[in-house]
Amino acid sequence: MRDDRQRLDKWLWFARFARTRPAAVRLVEEGHVRVASKRVENPALGVKPGDVLTLALPHATLVVRVTAFAERRGSYEQAQTLYEVLSGGERGDQSLAPEGPKG
Repeated sequence: MRDDRQRLDKWLWFARFARTRPAAVRLVEEGHVRVASKRVENPALGVKPGDVLTLALPHATLVVRVTAFAERRGSYEQAQTLYEVLSGGERGDQSLAPEGPKG
């Protein structure tokens, strides 16, 4: 893949929208991810900074903008630097963030 793109499934896993890479693949293949408002079912699709993703997650629907890539899956704080939330993720008074820190 070109240096200016990263596989969608890897990006979703690195950004902690999926607990495992196979779960990220399933999320895409089952049609729960849109890139630029178009449903994608190919987990190998390359995303680039600036792409807008709509994620239909079990707990909420989020619209995020890809802001960066990662070389590996890091901490929750590092994952948050990979995207900007544009809308969604709110349910009642509680903000829903993907896989928050446990402890």
